[in-house]
Amino acid sequence: MRQTTRAMPVARDRTSRRQLLLAMAAGLAGSGCGFKLRGDQRFTFETLHTGFAATSAMGAQFRRIVRLTGSARLVDDPRQAQARLVIHREMREREIVGLSTTGQPREYQLRLRLSFSLLGALSDDPVRTLIPESEIVLRRDVSTTDTQIVAKRQEEELLYQEMQSDIVQQLLRRLAAVRLTTVNR
Repeated sequence: MRQTTRAMPVARDRTSRRQLLLAMAAGLAGSGCGFKLRGDQRFTFETLHTGFAATSAMGAQFRRIVRLTGSARLVDDPRQAQARLVIHREMREREIVGLSTTGQPREYQLRLRLSFSLLGALSDDPVRTLIPESEIVLRRDVSTTDTQIVAKRQEEELLYQEMQSDIVQQLLRRLAAVRLTTVNR
């Protein structure tokens, strides 16, 4: 019996070593191809004015992330900002895409839209368009039944919150991709 109990830890030890070597090899291969995890988004401008409505949940989340990362200082006066985020439209949509045989809605498509542009104050031009009017649209499909109305409403709200977070992250990445050369202070 002692021989079998000794053999088992050796076999486990070999398996653990193989797994460790495989994990290390995968890590080296991943780092060799240029892969790296997304970090905080850093902006080339120091001050930013956001055009989100004061009551916008998306705007509150965007401002919170910008403050936490320290990527730019948020200012209330657009004239003091090196960059101005202009929000043209922020909209939730819910469309019926499928009906049951009795004509009751069975499937919905939820959409969240954000239309924005980014303006900057540069030394050669008082106001310059850094990002022309762009739109981010996210869609999610939801099926429903008559017996699960309350649960489906809660699921829809969770999906909207998830889409909102995705849009904020996409917006942060787009703003971080903007390169300013000479900034007018």
